[in-house]
Amino acid sequence: MMQEEKITLWTDDGEPVDFYVLEETRINGMNYLMVTDSQGEEDGQCYVLKDMSGDGDSEAVYEFVENDGELEYLYRIFSELLGDMDVDLQK
Repeated sequence: MMQEEKITLWTDDGEPVDFYVLEETRINGMNYLMVTDSQGEEDGQCYVLKDMSGDGDSEAVYEFVENDGELEYLYRIFSELLGDMDVDLQK
């Protein structure tokens, strides 16, 4: 079993939300994470996050990728990266 990396994002209301990193990749100089909101065998929602941090930022700054074209492209890449793992991606 792979050790899952957990990241915590904060909502606009200041509430912490934990996500578990399934995979990460770098495309055209940008870092992307595929994360899920559930750990282990449970079915969860997957999200793609884009690292918007600047070089001098002490903490990573992520935003959800919401552009359909960008999501479709990233979905195909993450599907290939996760091909060997027991992860079933569904849109």
